[in-house]
Order: sequence, then structure tokens, then C-alpha cells
Amino acid sequence: MENILPQEMKRRYELAKELIENSQDIKIYSHTDCDGISSGAILSTILDRLNKPHEIEIVNLDVLEDLAIEHELTIFSDLGSGQNIVKNAKDNSKILVLDHHPPLRDIDYNKDVDFTYIEINPNHYGINGSSDICGGGLCYLLAKEFGFTDLSWIGVLAAIGDMQNTKTGKLEGLNKHILEDAEEEGLVSYISDISLYGRQTRPLFVALSYFSDVKLPITNNKNETIAVLQKLDIPRKIGDKTTTLSDLTPKQKQKLFSELLSMLSKEVPGEYVKYIPKLIVADSYEFLMEDDNTFLRDASEFSTAMNACVRNDRADVALEILKGNRLESLDELELISKDHRRYLAENIQKMEMENPIVQMDNIQYFDGTGIRSNVVGTIAGMILSYGDWKKPIIAFTQVNDENDDYKISLRCSRLLAYSGIHFGFIIRKVAQELGGNGGGHDVACGAYIPHDKKDEFLKRMDEEVAGLIKI
Repeated sequence: MENILPQEMKRRYELAKELIENSQDIKIYSHTDCDGISSGAILSTILDRLNKPHEIEIVNLDVLEDLAIEHELTIFSDLGSGQNIVKNAKDNSKILVLDHHPPLRDIDYNKDVDFTYIEINPNHYGINGSSDICGGGLCYLLAKEFGFTDLSWIGVLAAIGDMQNTKTGKLEGLNKHILEDAEEEGLVSYISDISLYGRQTRPLFVALSYFSDVKLPITNNKNETIAVLQKLDIPRKIGDKTTTLSDLTPKQKQKLFSELLSMLSKEVPGEYVKYIPKLIVADSYEFLMEDDNTFLRDASEFSTAMNACVRNDRADVALEILKGNRLESLDELELISKDHRRYLAENIQKMEMENPIVQMDNIQYFDGTGIRSNVVGTIAGMILSYGDWKKPIIAFTQVNDENDDYKISLRCSRLLAYSGIHFGFIIRKVAQELGGNGGGHDVACGAYIPHDKKDEFLKRMDEEVAGLIKI
């Protein structure tokens, strides 16, 4: 690790290792998504192996600033850098932050406080926290300090779940080094493939219909995808088995690539044509310890299952799966995933029937009232193709039954990120100006805002985006 990390970042990992070794009463707070649960699982596994008593809690960002700092050591993973987590710190507090989101505090903040504070954030060292490493990756590098390189596969899972490969279709930067560790451990392999979700488990004609970065004739149209496959002489079934992407020969994949390239070239403005191959082809990652043709074999599907758990208040099941306790948790995971898919389908059907997407000059939005706040972003991404794919889509819903503030989620086509737009920075700026908070990635981000600021938020976002989108 000495060769891949800046010297100061490496030194902080050494200090973090000492901090853990010298602490007994430890609390972990991590985020409610795949990256967060992966981060928490890595940290919990480290502490298990060191026989360190600890608690772990998966939380939303909106509660962070009010958390009591009561344990000897409090660890924040995949969150904390962008929130005022130190508000309740005491002189004897020990705080460790492993986060990849834009930080509020500068790199030397620890020198200005009376308590022990170590923050490891790649942005402090010029390392891109959106594409080079995520929360789970940062936690894995801590595990590597202890020699636990067998946890590298969870670092890969976290990166895929956090969409760190979105722009290029590959894991890059520190993520690539973590991938190399996982390969050396014999835990992960990858190939370049057509970028469709469910390559081993989803019927190909269904997977094609979910292509949504750019609205195509096949998008949300299974009859059209069947016709395209017939045109390309790709069978719908192989024997009794419905054809999946993983069943195709290289020649068949080349035919499909050429067809998608042709479709996209007709829809995308000329200056964006050079980005089209990145929308079609990406590296696909498999976990070699999982059974073939199962949803845990493929990294994208595995990450979806972890999101389903944490967003249905079953982080305990995700932790059991990630820490290798599979006997009972696999059955529970199947049920949770099934219920999650049903919930998403029901709400998407509602969107289709009511057509609630409202167009503004530069953004579009829908009222997600009634949709759980922890899945409204997922639904926003899934219905982007029902609106104008050239604009970001914003969804809002009530935080929960006790809190009538709004949870905001934004999703957009990857092509907008190729323009250099970072919606995570924009949404954070607007939310903070209105008394809320937010942030995230260039193509997927979110915010929390006061209930009476919704209309002003939408107006301000529309103004901020004006002139940025060149499509």
C-alpha cells in the first residue's frame, strides 16, 4: 500500500490501525446503501477478527448531526465528511471517518480540536471520490493494514454498488488496485461485455428493454426487443432456457453491439457520438465463490440485493451475507429482494398510469409522495426513460411519518456527466442555501430540505442547471 497511497494518507491509515487496536468500546455508523453496508461489513469483520466488542448502525444522512458520541471510539464510514458529526464530541472522544464524499473540514482539522480525530478522505489528496475509490474501498484499505486482503471482494462490490465505474465502464484509480487484490485472492474475475443488468439471470429481451440512458425504440418495449433479436438471428431460447446475455457467443455480442451503436447514433447529438461505446460496453465483474447463474455471482445484481436489504430496514441480513453467514440469511435475502422488486414495480406502474413527470426549462420532476424515501431515488432512475432523457429527473417525498421534510433524489443520463456536469455539487449547494443538506455523485445524488422549501428548491435547481446541458 506504500506505493499506491500518498504518504500522508498512508500515515493516517497507520494511525487508524493503532486507534482501533487501542480501543475496546467501538460504534460504527454507516450509510444506507450498498457502499455503506459494504463499508460496515468490512469494519465489523476487522473488529470480529480482533475480538473487539462493537455495535454497528446503518443510518441516513439526516440524523448524523444529532448523534450522541458516547463510545470510546466512533467510526463513520461512507458518511461523515460532509456533515457536522463533531457537534457532540467530548474531550475524550475518539472519532475515525472513512468517507469519499466532499469534505466540510480541511485536512488539518484534527490539529484544532481537543479530541482525537482522524479523517481519511481521498479528496484531501487529489484523489477523485466519485471514480477512484468509495467508502467500502477506503475501509478495505484499512483491512489491508491488518493483512485481511481476503476482504478485497467487498471493496469491489462497494465500488460497483456506488457506480464508481459509471463514466468509463471500468474500475480505475485505487479501485483498480483493490480489484487486483481480489483477483490475486481468486475471488473476482471480469470481462468486457455489453452493459446490461442481469447478464446471467435476466432474459435478454427483458434486459434490453431496460436500456434507458438514452431513450431508444427498445426502451420499455419488450415487443421491440424481441423483434430486434429476431432481426439479429439471436434465439429467444436455447433449448428450454430463456437466452441471457451470458449465453451469447462473441459473434452474437458483436451483432448486438453494432445494432445498439446504430440506434444510439440516431438519437445522440454529434458531439456526443464519441461517448456511445461507453454506454454500450463495460467491464462485468463476477464473484468466483458464488454459484454460477445466481444473482450473487454478478457484482451489479449482488449490489442491488444489498441495497434492497438496507432500504427495507434489513441491514442485518445484508451484514450476515457479506460476513459469510449464509445458512438462514440467503432465504431471507430472496424474500426481501422479491418484495423489493414488487414494491418498485407497483410504484413504477403508478407513475406510468398517472404520468406525473413535470417538465421545467432545464430539469424535470415528479411528486413521489407515498413512496418510501429510501427507494425514491431508485424509482427516479428507473422512470428517467419515461420523461426527457436529456434532462435530470428529480423526485421528492416525505422523509418519514414523523418528519415532513423532503427527501430529494436526482438521476440523469451518463451523457450529462460526460459534459462535465456534477449534479452532486449543484444539489448540495442549493440544499444548503435553503437550510438543508445534500450531495452525492455526478449522475446520482440527493438532498434533504425543509418542507416549505420544495418549490424554491426546484426553481433554484432549474436556474443552476441553465446553460450547463449541451445535449
